[in-house]
Amino acid sequence: MAVTADILAAIALAAGKEIMRVYRTDFSVSHKDDHSVLTEADGLAEAIILKGLAEAEPSLQVIAEEAVAGGHMPEHGARFALVDPLDGTKEFVAKNGEFTVNIAIIEHGRPVMGVVYVPAQNRLFVAEGPGKAWHANAAPDGPVPGDRTTLKVRPAPAAGLTAVASKSHRSPETDEWLSQYPVAEIKGAGSALKFCLVAAGEADVYPRLGRTMEWDTAAGQAVVEAAGGRVLTISGEPLLYGKRDRGYDNPHFVVFGDVTPH
Repeated sequence: MAVTADILAAIALAAGKEIMRVYRTDFSVSHKDDHSVLTEADGLAEAIILKGLAEAEPSLQVIAEEAVAGGHMPEHGARFALVDPLDGTKEFVAKNGEFTVNIAIIEHGRPVMGVVYVPAQNRLFVAEGPGKAWHANAAPDGPVPGDRTTLKVRPAPAAGLTAVASKSHRSPETDEWLSQYPVAEIKGAGSALKFCLVAAGEADVYPRLGRTMEWDTAAGQAVVEAAGGRVLTISGEPLLYGKRDRGYDNPHFVVFGDVTPH
């Protein structure tokens, strides 16, 4: 049995429910060896996701952020899952609501299915497969909604593009890169939500000229590509997955809606 997009969405909602339970408490914050932020919610959400995936597709190998941080990096074939149980932990700690649950299915280096859930905003973004993406309002303690809106990147606005950039990792290099394009507005956003803003037609381009890991980006890439966008490295190649020799980190990349790369 293979997981479906609806199963991924249900797992993400369950993880989101636990994340929001912790969010409403006076939780403690620690730091991993790489100095990144860690909270109780990260581990609890990952346990829910790993259990859900194992029940849905027992043979599926999963590369999950906290498991990798603990030294567990299983071998995998052409099909595997990438999981970031709480993307945007800095946003979680700041309590600004812009953190996500990310689950993606990879086949032959490409993200073919994915879910990005924003539990504090009740926003659920789902890529069922090539050319089929949707979003819906979904509460963490509710079912996967049947009322869904198709996701599609918007035509590039004649009045100028809206760029989206990281709230935590904006750099002068990002501003320099954006200067090549007719940008009318720059929005700040946290976590994989930035991919989803492009997919939903709320932004047109998102450059990321900083380090990311595959579990940070795979689900968002699945969503934006299923909505008609593209995710390319700075050199213009598709952003691919399963880069075990790199430790699963990504090169710099750009998310394009209806924008022609220069």
